[in-house]
Amino acid sequence: MAEAERIIGTPDTPDDSGEQTTAAGVPAGPGAAGASGADRSQAQARVGRGRRIAVLFAVAAFAYALDLISKTLVVAKLEGREPIKLVGDLLELHAIRNPGAAFGFGAAFTVIFTLIAAAVIVVIIRLARKLYSFPWAVALGLLLGGALGNLTDRIFRSPGIFEGEVVDFIAPKGFAVFNLADSAIVCGGILIVLLSFRGLDPDGTVHKD
Repeated sequence: MAEAERIIGTPDTPDDSGEQTTAAGVPAGPGAAGASGADRSQAQARVGRGRRIAVLFAVAAFAYALDLISKTLVVAKLEGREPIKLVGDLLELHAIRNPGAAFGFGAAFTVIFTLIAAAVIVVIIRLARKLYSFPWAVALGLLLGGALGNLTDRIFRSPGIFEGEVVDFIAPKGFAVFNLADSAIVCGGILIVLLSFRGLDPDGTVHKD
């Protein structure tokens, strides 16, 4: 009976030397610990990527919501009225409809810019699967939120689907009128340039040229 318990009922335990052994008394060997360590590393990597993806979409949602709310208020309270001076003649709130790209460029290519914005969104979402860098998550989140903000105007505002005019309202003196979505796109683009100069890739690796 004692022999049966030794063979069947005894779990894997360390021997007197601290080495892991099987029920039959055979050492488990270093491979088991190595496999366990690799599993833990993979699990930690998945958790890290999940957090970065969460940061990306949180930043995108914040930028998108801010842009959407600001445009809703501008259309309701400012459109068709005199500009509001914020800093004398240096900065005004002036509601306009922009058929072009950011800052009013390319008014004749509204549909093309709409397709480009949609393509950018798809690329960012696909890139998120390989995202392990927090700064890249913030940068891509700003790009995604800004692109979604202006794409919403392209789809839902007049004169029609994919040809909608974007609501712009921030008017610095001597510069084009823009909106918060444009600002998010520019800030995200600048951050990506800085990260590229530093050699930091979206997957978290750092390379030196």
